[in-house]
Amino acid sequence: MTRAANEAAKAQRPARKEAEDVPIELGELSELIGYTLKRAQLKIFEDFLRCMAPLQLTPAQFSVLLLLDRNPGRNQTEIASTLGILRPNFVAMLDGLESRDLCARIRSVNDRRSHHLVLTDKGKAVLARAKKLVAAKHEARLNDLLGTDNRAALVAMLAKIADEF
Repeated sequence: MTRAANEAAKAQRPARKEAEDVPIELGELSELIGYTLKRAQLKIFEDFLRCMAPLQLTPAQFSVLLLLDRNPGRNQTEIASTLGILRPNFVAMLDGLESRDLCARIRSVNDRRSHHLVLTDKGKAVLARAKKLVAAKHEARLNDLLGTDNRAALVAMLAKIADEF
C-alpha cells in the first residue's frame, strides 16, 4: 500500500465509525414477507433453544419427537417428508436421537430396507418435559407478545402460506 493510500484509509476510519452508529436503512427489504418471516423465525428459534437448553433439543428434534409420539411406528421417509427434512439430514438427526436413547428404529418385517420409528421410554419422558417447558416459557412469551386473537390469526396465515403457496 502506498503512503497516500494508507493516509487516505486512516482518514476514512473515523467516518466509518460514525456510520456504524447509524442503523442500516432496509428500504423495501423491510416490506418483504420472506425477509420479515425469516427474521421472526430466527428470534423464535433463539428463544426456543434457550428454553430447551436443559434438554438439548433443537426445534427439528422436538418436532420429530412430537410426531413419533403421535404416530408411533411410522417410517423414516414419512416423518422426514412431513417435516420437510432432507433424507441425509434426517438420518443424521435420528442417529443423534437414537444415541441419546430417545427413539429407536425397528426394521420392517415387510421391507428390510425400511425402518419404523418409535419413542423410547426415555424419549417419552424427555418429550413430556419439553412440552411443559415450551408451553410454560416459549409459547407463553409468544402469547404474551401477540395476544390470543393475533396468535390465532398468525398461525392461520402461516398455515395458509404453507398449504397453498
